[in-house]
Amino acid sequence: MQDGLRRLALVMGGLARVALWIAGAGLVLMTVFVFAQVFVRYVMNDSLHWAEPAAVTIMAWFIFLGAAVGVREGYHLSFDVLLYFLPRRVAPWLHTISDLFVVGFGFGMFWYGWSLAARAANDYMPGLGISRGFEFAPLISGGVLLVLFSIERILRRAAGLHTARFGEDAPEEPETTTTGA
Repeated sequence: MQDGLRRLALVMGGLARVALWIAGAGLVLMTVFVFAQVFVRYVMNDSLHWAEPAAVTIMAWFIFLGAAVGVREGYHLSFDVLLYFLPRRVAPWLHTISDLFVVGFGFGMFWYGWSLAARAANDYMPGLGISRGFEFAPLISGGVLLVLFSIERILRRAAGLHTARFGEDAPEEPETTTTGA
């Protein structure tokens, strides 16, 4: 089971890297759009009618993708005071309960984001001319990633593999020695 989960972790790690690259590219692109809008407005006394809605849409993408990757990597803060008073064997159960809540939240993001996108699909975003349903694509994608990454965390914990938590150092990998040269 651990070998299968390690392969799953490689796939999920690749998915997380792709999400971070998209989020990073979006952050750069949003910065370029905002700079262009400020330059055109104040230097050329004109306006790029598409820059603001494009920047806001891109911002939603990098926020939701980055938040989902933060869950996978254990970068989000947690409130662990109760864990100091309970036996250590209880901690994995409480972490799993926390991950189950994140699964539910991610599913809600997906479900209600899809519903909102379906309702807004026939309207168009002023300035961009694309369906308003696209505005909810980051919410839907972020929800799907939250569910996938949280389920991965639960499965890893169930198999006895390390699952990152905020403020924890990753355990050191066992050293391998080779003989002969």
